[in-house]
Amino acid sequence: MRIVFAGTPAVAIRSLEAVAARHEVVAVITREDAPLGRKRVLTPSPVAEAADRFGLPVIKANRLGDDVTERIRAVAPDLGVVVAYGGLVREPLLSLPRSGWINLHFSLLPRWRGAAPVQHAVIAGDAETGAAVFQLVPELDAGDVYAELRRPIGADETAGELLDALSVDGAALLADTVDALAAGTAVARAQAGDVTLAPKLSIDDARLDLTQPADRAYARLRGVTPEPGAFVLLGGERFKIHVARRTVNESALDPGAVEARDGRILVGTGTAPLELVTVQPSGKRAMPAADWLRGAAQAAGDAGVVFS
Repeated sequence: MRIVFAGTPAVAIRSLEAVAARHEVVAVITREDAPLGRKRVLTPSPVAEAADRFGLPVIKANRLGDDVTERIRAVAPDLGVVVAYGGLVREPLLSLPRSGWINLHFSLLPRWRGAAPVQHAVIAGDAETGAAVFQLVPELDAGDVYAELRRPIGADETAGELLDALSVDGAALLADTVDALAAGTAVARAQAGDVTLAPKLSIDDARLDLTQPADRAYARLRGVTPEPGAFVLLGGERFKIHVARRTVNESALDPGAVEARDGRILVGTGTAPLELVTVQPSGKRAMPAADWLRGAAQAAGDAGVVFS
């Protein structure tokens, strides 16, 4: 089949590679170069860089308007494929390919429709998640499903780790679906069940509420790692927590209170403490929590170190 592929982040690269190995990718749509890093250097998306390596033609666009539609019309695709592009495919582009568009989505639809399904699944404490390939329709993530896979969510797995794993298995699922569509053997089923939404996370979603039970605070921390990145406030400034662990049989601490016990750095929650492993104070590099606390405890004196 002649394929137009739309994707932007690194998790879409394996899907692009898998589809391109079996079919002709006539165009790759990705979002425009974005400023990254402290120097805000304009940088191509991971998919743009991958497409260049594969020798595929690239269309950079943040909005799929008339100009993009005409460029896609010119290459006469049989099928459009979307993997985390970051924008909506609307008419007339939606109906332009002979077989329409399919989307690889990292959830078990209709649970977690939207931009951040993996993150919301982890934050909510779901026991499992997966990936689904479905027919794109005007309504958000509502089309019939061709194929899906399921996997448990590990007790300590972060959203980033889970998404990496799903991107590998999902790429194979997507390529098999494209093959079935090409052969005329693909069969789709309507979505069934309660719809839940997974909007894009903001920085406010990444703030931990340490008055909550430890399991809920830990689930949020894992769900926002690596992006937008979990944090609490210390002295009114953002204090990032990159890695933490659950504890067993530790006596409680007041929510937000920090204490060193047997070489481990603990922070109180609404129930059991969490162990801080890697942290990043405002304006500094990431470091082991024990290294940070040595200086912070001395500065705090008798008042102790307390997060809010």
